[in-house]
Amino acid sequence: MIALAAAATTAPVVLGGAPRAVAEPGSQRSVDFGGDWRFSLLNTTGEDAQAPAPDDPSWRAVELPHDWSIELDPVDDEFTTGGTGFLPGGLGWYRKTFALPPETAGKKISVEFDGVYMDSETIFNGQRVGAHPYGYTGFAIDLTELTRTDGGENELLVKARNQIPSSRWYSGSGIYRDVHLVVTDPVHVVRHGITVTTPGLAESLPGRATVHVDTTAVAESGATRAELTVVLRDPEGAEVARATTPVDLAPQPRTFGLDLRVDDPQLWSVASPALHTAEVSLSAGGSAVDSTGTPFGIRWFAFDPERGFSLNGEPMKLQGVNLHHDLGALGAATSYDAIVRQLRIMRSMGVNAVRTSHNPPSPQLLRAAEREGVLLQVEAFDCWRTGKTDHDYHRFFDEHSDADLTEMIEAAKNCPAVIMWSIGNEIPDSTSPVGVPIARRLVDRVRALDPTRPVVIGSDKHRSVPADGSPQDEILRMLDGVGLNYNNASSVDELHAKYPQVFLFESESSSETSTRGVYDSPHQLNTGENHTPGKRGTSSYDNNLSSWTYSGEYGLKKDRDRAFFAGQFLWSGIDYIGEPTPYSDVFPVKASFFGAVDTAGFAKDQYHLFRSQWTREPMVHLVPMNWTDHRPGEPVAVWTHSNAPTVELLLNGRSLGEKSFDRKTTTDGREYLETTEPTGDDKTVTDGPFPGSYTSPNGSAGKLHLTWEVPFEPGELVAVAKRDGAEVARDVLRTAGAAAEVRLSREDVGALSFVTAEVVDADGVLVPSAEHELTFTATGGQVLGTDNGKQDSAENYGSATRKAFGGKALAIVPAGADVRVTMAVPARPAETTADASYSGSADTVPAAMIDGDPATGWSNHYAKEATGLLPAISAAHARDWVSIAWPEPRQVDAAELTFTVDSAHAVPASIEVRYWDGSRFVPVRGQSGDPAATTRITFEPVTTDRLRIELTTANPDAENGFLGIGELLV
Repeated sequence: MIALAAAATTAPVVLGGAPRAVAEPGSQRSVDFGGDWRFSLLNTTGEDAQAPAPDDPSWRAVELPHDWSIELDPVDDEFTTGGTGFLPGGLGWYRKTFALPPETAGKKISVEFDGVYMDSETIFNGQRVGAHPYGYTGFAIDLTELTRTDGGENELLVKARNQIPSSRWYSGSGIYRDVHLVVTDPVHVVRHGITVTTPGLAESLPGRATVHVDTTAVAESGATRAELTVVLRDPEGAEVARATTPVDLAPQPRTFGLDLRVDDPQLWSVASPALHTAEVSLSAGGSAVDSTGTPFGIRWFAFDPERGFSLNGEPMKLQGVNLHHDLGALGAATSYDAIVRQLRIMRSMGVNAVRTSHNPPSPQLLRAAEREGVLLQVEAFDCWRTGKTDHDYHRFFDEHSDADLTEMIEAAKNCPAVIMWSIGNEIPDSTSPVGVPIARRLVDRVRALDPTRPVVIGSDKHRSVPADGSPQDEILRMLDGVGLNYNNASSVDELHAKYPQVFLFESESSSETSTRGVYDSPHQLNTGENHTPGKRGTSSYDNNLSSWTYSGEYGLKKDRDRAFFAGQFLWSGIDYIGEPTPYSDVFPVKASFFGAVDTAGFAKDQYHLFRSQWTREPMVHLVPMNWTDHRPGEPVAVWTHSNAPTVELLLNGRSLGEKSFDRKTTTDGREYLETTEPTGDDKTVTDGPFPGSYTSPNGSAGKLHLTWEVPFEPGELVAVAKRDGAEVARDVLRTAGAAAEVRLSREDVGALSFVTAEVVDADGVLVPSAEHELTFTATGGQVLGTDNGKQDSAENYGSATRKAFGGKALAIVPAGADVRVTMAVPARPAETTADASYSGSADTVPAAMIDGDPATGWSNHYAKEATGLLPAISAAHARDWVSIAWPEPRQVDAAELTFTVDSAHAVPASIEVRYWDGSRFVPVRGQSGDPAATTRITFEPVTTDRLRIELTTANPDAENGFLGIGELLV
């Protein structure tokens, strides 16, 4: 029996260990409808089928929100893609039975879904009552005529069909957002029926604010005289304004406006997100018949094409990130608390804005953003009529885009965090004449619904100035602003010069790819990718770039130097499931590499780069984050990211010297820190003092980090940040010993607890290469998911067991649950295996050395294509290694290697054989044998289960210095 709540709660509530929704303030007519559902996954192919019979054993209990895809193992088959994380979709049915009390007779009864992914159909008491194809917008279904209110059973069936690929990223599958049952009097405020605006704030502040509240209501039973009351409450809940007016209601919705004055209002801002509440009630015949409400903020903002963005009259850059909607190990199932954690991690990096790429957000993200003080660009579509994947939104665009655009705006219109509406991202139709009337229709629709916010588009079609009269030109001229995706600095300036009436910002910037704890070729501006299975990862020296991308430093400088530029949205703030560029469909690489933070929420080095530019609290960060896995004497490129002017580096107590940034000033008078030196990061710059380098309008070039070359020695590396000679921050790295134990720490966010496990040595130092298997158990709740941030992993996100990566793993449990973890040493291989520090392509992996086929082999050769700013590169590593391992220890005394010799490969300059002594690799004794095309190396016999062969090239950094082995015999 469903009982309606007498009063709404505004605090997260945990039911059955699952994260629940946050109710709307003032709502007394809506109940969470997420409990006691049954679910049946009929297939993972997407083939259509009817719902199973009620007694079918395939039904199982679930709580909503629910994402069935995240529960499955990643698989590489015809029904999955790397773009969606190799996680299957398919066809699922949901079933819920419920009874309503007699007092609900004569009421308006509907069910509201915040989102079902996708192609949903709803059947109620045996009749099809609705269909909603778009997986990213909410919808309501009227159940009134078919509802039994005599205590009898009602049956609600919902079909979700996700045919992969239906998005270019991981979408999740099922009823993945909240569901509510709404029961109202026939006289009621309609869904999304409250619109709050605050006109004229720039003129009336700081003394007062006028709050205009439009209420749309209906009397479905016939014309009714009613009384409308609006009460405004401040962030502490105190009443600050009230207005009442008689209204004449009819079966068709009517809208009534009231102006209310608030004296000395608290303003909503990113630093102080003060939320007011508008409570709306209707009375008829002397009795209250409906009551609902909405949060809102008193704030004003402006986009000026010459001066950029301002909030409440204060100029500020949009320090933004793009976020897809998955929540790591929780998948797409919406959790307010997990969203809050993501936003807080982003805020700690200095982020003040999020772009909801590339779809309308959940109500939970809206609520979290307005409470955490994060601005939002809300985006409608990733495609229009021309699709990007087989089963995406292009199938529905013509029929449903108006309705979905309307739903997006109506659902988010009162959220003070929302500052602009985007009608699409990288739209193929925008380069065709057919796209011009489509864009005009969408722009007109947005402005009709909400004239208070600008209309923009995210575009990769404006990297050069459009020709007059071209579709790109016509569409740009009808917009308020354009979000540029990966434009170089000169193209930004050229667009600004031609379209001075349009404000510009970067809707996607950088797209530098990295893996936490992976480092390669720090002296290069671009690098290749490691294709060794299990080690597929990209460098964290801000130097792994695809053809359309550029470094994080370049994007920061380009944005910094242009006062007219409103800011940027980094692609991306957090790694997301799917779209694993640069590995495409390479199983099991299932997560992106773009994030400043990985899917577990662990910061990469890029996080600290942006933090150094976007925050003021003194900080310094050492790159690499690993001071353990280096050879004695090996030169290590050490970078420091800091917002302090000077950094001193110390190794085992010895100063390696201080280095300082220069103090510089933008052409409009803003100060910043940067070195002064050629950077080589922009081949389009052909003149000036720094040709080939990004050069600021003030004529200067430089880097946003400080660099040392440090010969490795074990111990302690310390970076001390200084201002005026005094220490303001420090970062410390220590050399780790053998793994000894697991250290747990937890972060509680509402109903969830995020537990980090770190593999440490006997002194508590993180072991950065630890890959031990960790098994979590929870008392007082279940393990809801685990993660380690590793992109190259076939592990199930729902498993309670997770290997450490970079020495870390994460478990998500209900708040209050006691968590324990056990650690197991990585298992020996079941058969002979080969490994390598680096493989240059998917066709030259270590297994090819031991497959018995001399035509195949391992190679570290790579060829990286040119980018818009950088030339192509193919430069040999100075050193790499290969290894072989056996299920059981054996005695070995020789290794024979057949090296590849051609235009790209050469015989190595030196070879060193090492064996595993149970804790580390140590050199063999008595090694004999000189490098040659076919080389036999002998040494004193050793008993071991692993042998490593370290190779040094004769031609480092050259195109002909790569190493390849066709056959390895031991």
